[in-house]
Amino acid sequence: MNVHNHGRGRGPGPGHRPGLGCGHGRRMMRGDFGGFAMDGARGGFGSHRRGIRGGGRRRLFDAGELRLVLLKLLADQPRHGYDLIRAIEALTGGAYAPSPGVVYPTITMLHDMGLIEDAEAEGTRKAYAVTAAGTAHLAERADETAALLARLAAIGAREEKTASGPVRRAMQNLRTALRERLAREEADTDMVYKAAALLDEAAQKIERL
Repeated sequence: MNVHNHGRGRGPGPGHRPGLGCGHGRRMMRGDFGGFAMDGARGGFGSHRRGIRGGGRRRLFDAGELRLVLLKLLADQPRHGYDLIRAIEALTGGAYAPSPGVVYPTITMLHDMGLIEDAEAEGTRKAYAVTAAGTAHLAERADETAALLARLAAIGAREEKTASGPVRRAMQNLRTALRERLAREEADTDMVYKAAALLDEAAQKIERL
């Protein structure tokens, strides 16, 4: 986990006023997942909600890899676009969901390539299923597809640890305490900096666990 500090195990230098958080905008408890930078901002290839951003590291998927993941999910069962987004989000434990602006054009590309076709679906949403050509394509790239799914599973396993019940409860308590304390009339800039210093100190202690 990247935290904004001034030397591991050391406090800020003389005259330093701490920033209003840690990690230059990265959310606390959001770290690097197997070499893939993750944070709370939109960015990177197809990031959405708790997105994924390159930041000098590999993005979670390139275009070809995303095509394989979507194709594999459609091979498992017919789905529509929203189902595909939610399926990937479920595999990562909620840590990542590709944006519709990336998923739907990729679906169109798979359709144009003859790897998927329209499928019967309930309701108004169009569903898709894999074709024989799509099945053959997956067989040819089975090892790569398995590695991509393993990558998603690893992110999900790590998310389960960092977002466990006690941690989630503590984070909610912290958020509530900050919001209520800093919303009071007597809260001033100095109080904001003091709160930020406490957060930075806690982040450093957690990093050294």
